[in-house]
Amino acid sequence: MSMKDYHVPVMLSECIEGLNIKSDGIYVDATFGGGGHSREVIKKLTAGRLFGVDQDEEARKNAEKFDTGKFTFIDSNFRYLKRFLKLEGVEKLDGLLADLGVSSHQIDEPERGFSTRYDAMLDMRMDRSQDLTAKKIINTYPGRELQLVLGNYGEIRNARTLADNIIRARIEAPVRTTGELVNILQRFVPPNKRNKYYAQVFQALRIEVNDELGALKDLLNQSADLLKSGGRLVIMAYHSLEDRLIKNFINTGSFEGREVKDFYGNSLKPFKAIARKPVMASDNEVRKNNRARSARLRIAEKI
Repeated sequence: MSMKDYHVPVMLSECIEGLNIKSDGIYVDATFGGGGHSREVIKKLTAGRLFGVDQDEEARKNAEKFDTGKFTFIDSNFRYLKRFLKLEGVEKLDGLLADLGVSSHQIDEPERGFSTRYDAMLDMRMDRSQDLTAKKIINTYPGRELQLVLGNYGEIRNARTLADNIIRARIEAPVRTTGELVNILQRFVPPNKRNKYYAQVFQALRIEVNDELGALKDLLNQSADLLKSGGRLVIMAYHSLEDRLIKNFINTGSFEGREVKDFYGNSLKPFKAIARKPVMASDNEVRKNNRARSARLRIAEKI
């Protein structure tokens, strides 16, 4: 499989432009994946360096095809970025890029359990060495915990009813596969709304399995410490929960949207937004790559 087939980068030119790359700068692609964004960053570097970060084993294989002259791969969750950069002797960055969410390659791998298109084991792990899977959540979480996951991360309106029925079903037999879960879900939504409902449930499970919002908060907090004054944060989200965290952090310095101030009332927010609204993919790009439809790209500069 070529890196081109692995994943089509969304808003590639907008991301590269947003980074405002200096030829001798130090940059991080926090979601390396197939290397599409990284490849374009490297083209603009002469004496600069790029660090690609990913915990997925396929991404690690893709990184082996990169020339290590300007590029270093960090095999880790991006929430540990600062620690690994310190090991590399790097304390400050000129730019940090993150394209959040699941790659098209991961969705298209049936055994990963990310998609309702295939009947596969309920897995959904980005890092397949970890213990927590979607199957474990569905079959072991108490009702209240399951309800909170579905309601908070999937924004499921009937989360309590669904959680209760999942528990009833698993008492009769373990819910092991995506197909078995879909059989439960289809009872609670009209046929014309099923795809959206399934996507919301699968999103909720994936976020919980991978602690995606916790990892994003860690990355954003570290970006404020790592980026030089004038350095760029370029970050793309695909659902409202992530985008809200990013927007609040850029605009106020907090995840709750309350501006952080010092004793004298001065703002302590670390970034200024380059544009008030997120950048959206063009109609032409959405026609070619449907995944771009829900993408929200935010660009900020370190104060």
